[in-house]
Amino acid sequence: MAQGDARADATTGGDESSSTPAASTASKETTSDATAAADRISDAIGSIREVMTGSDHDSDRTKVHPVVRAAAEWAWRLLLLVAAVYVFFKILREYSEVTVPVALAILVAAFLVPFVDWMDRHGLPRSVAVIVALVVSAGVVAGVLTFVVEQFIDGLPGLTSEVTSTINSIRDWLVNGPLHFREAQIGNISEDFTDFLNKNQDKVTNGAIATATRVTEIATGALMTVFLVIFFTYGGGKIWDFCTNLVPRGSRERVRNAGRAGFGSLVGYVRATIIVALVDAVGIGTGLAILGVPLALPLASLVFIGAFIPIVGALVTGTLAVLVALITKGFLAAVIATAVVIGVMQLESHVLQPFVMGRSVRVHPVAVILAIAAGVVTAGIVGGLLAVPLVAFCNTFVRSVRAQLDAEQGIPDREESDESDDSDGPFDDVPADEPMWDDPDAPGVHGNVYPHDKDDRADSDDRAGKDDRADSDDRAGKDGRDSDD
Repeated sequence: MAQGDARADATTGGDESSSTPAASTASKETTSDATAAADRISDAIGSIREVMTGSDHDSDRTKVHPVVRAAAEWAWRLLLLVAAVYVFFKILREYSEVTVPVALAILVAAFLVPFVDWMDRHGLPRSVAVIVALVVSAGVVAGVLTFVVEQFIDGLPGLTSEVTSTINSIRDWLVNGPLHFREAQIGNISEDFTDFLNKNQDKVTNGAIATATRVTEIATGALMTVFLVIFFTYGGGKIWDFCTNLVPRGSRERVRNAGRAGFGSLVGYVRATIIVALVDAVGIGTGLAILGVPLALPLASLVFIGAFIPIVGALVTGTLAVLVALITKGFLAAVIATAVVIGVMQLESHVLQPFVMGRSVRVHPVAVILAIAAGVVTAGIVGGLLAVPLVAFCNTFVRSVRAQLDAEQGIPDREESDESDDSDGPFDDVPADEPMWDDPDAPGVHGNVYPHDKDDRADSDDRAGKDDRADSDDRAGKDGRDSDD
């Protein structure tokens, strides 16, 4: 009986011992599956984090070449800037009825502010000074325009007769010259032109109505310009300070100073442009008067107005003067007029603009041409007139902000050395006693073309020699004390 119980117990114990390893194995498999699932989830989360943050975490799949990364960063920043500029000019064009008077008022204020400031410094109240400046300027402009219109009216009959005579000469040359046109062919051309005018009379009428509407808009814009000029001349500084309150406090003072510097460049630009325009008008007008070209004074006035569009304006108006000389006085007079226009433009380019404008307006001629083209495409003649002042203002504004940031960081201003005419290389503007790097103790890059490498090596040799002498003196002093002991 006892032996049977023992066998039963042994059998039961054997069953328990045989079932325990199976349960343990199943538990281990479950644990390993859970661990593997957790690892997969962790890897997925890590991959999502890499995609969202842009970090590669040493993963070969997400590594980007530094050149590609830098190109991508520059590309999207450049696209963002281009989009911002496009939207800015789109807004200016969309609301040109407001933006154009504001821009013209700023230019007129840039012309009047020096005179108003001069009268203000000499004791005249600023409000009275503004009124005096406006009245005197308006009187001068009205007087000049009246004189020019009278000269144009007086010279128009002579110009008409000269043009008629020239047309008859051309017609005679076409008939009796080498081309041998027939009178009927020339008459057909005149009839075709008349028929064209009759058929398109509605379009011509609509164009006249549109022109009248445009004249009304111009008159409204002129009144708005005068109104804005009064306030810009009287308290333009306070208006600018109020507008810059939208700028964050940390950058507000820099923006205000840069705006004042930009307005100063506009003052210099307007003053220089008026002087250059006067010289162009006097030079070309005198040449036309000597040649006996009709309407010499109105043409000179047109040259004066065109000179406010740098380079292009004087060229176009000078070409018109040459055409008038060709029609009225013949080929030889046109050649002489061309020589006069070219001479005046050379005087403007090489003497007047560098001397008069100086450093107040530093814009490259290529930038001037591109700015005028963009302005004409965007807003027509007014855009071409305002393009160069806008570029000059932006150029001075950016330079001023950069100079202020450099001054805050202790970086010396190198404007003078950057613009020296005798620089032969990219590093000729660096003074010989000034280190190229921010850290004066940093050694140069030996083997490159930097001129300061030799100076850096000399400085390091000097420091090494001083250290060696100091060490030798210290050792000599210690040896002397030891011998005394």
